[in-house]
Amino acid sequence: MKKYFIIFLTFFTLFNGLVWDKLFKGYREYYIETIDSLEDDRVRLQLRIDELENGVRLDGIDVTVTMYHPVSQQTDRTPNILADGTKITIHKASEYKYVAVSRNLLKRWGGWLDYGDFIVLKGTGGKDGVYQVKDTMNKRFVNRIDILESPGTKPYKFTDAKIKKANLNEDITFISNN
Repeated sequence: MKKYFIIFLTFFTLFNGLVWDKLFKGYREYYIETIDSLEDDRVRLQLRIDELENGVRLDGIDVTVTMYHPVSQQTDRTPNILADGTKITIHKASEYKYVAVSRNLLKRWGGWLDYGDFIVLKGTGGKDGVYQVKDTMNKRFVNRIDILESPGTKPYKFTDAKIKKANLNEDITFISNN
């Protein structure tokens, strides 16, 4: 009886192993295809961002660019929550590429930008690039952009900067949508 049980257990284990091997190979192939597709999309988006940063003549609006830290002395009582509701990790603030804009630039106060819009920033030396609008500045500021920086970043100010709204969706074909 013990001999038949061992034989049964051996065949059951082999059969179970074969079934699971076939099942996981299918999952593995699906995930590899998905990852490859997402990587292709990421490369296409990066090329488009590089084009916006480097190959576009920028005739945008003149702004003054400064920076701010997500601390209660420079924001409100919830420095880790931006005006659009986004929660951030304070010590990683510089990695997000988020900006606060003066109220005159936001649609809700008659401007042309909205939360979530991407802007191309030029004329700031090492801070040029594509940023996302996530926060609002105090109402006393006009035509200003504040770049979100991690605490400890030294203050800076650029007075001859320009911004232009970026349309990242134009001329982009996503492989995963095929």
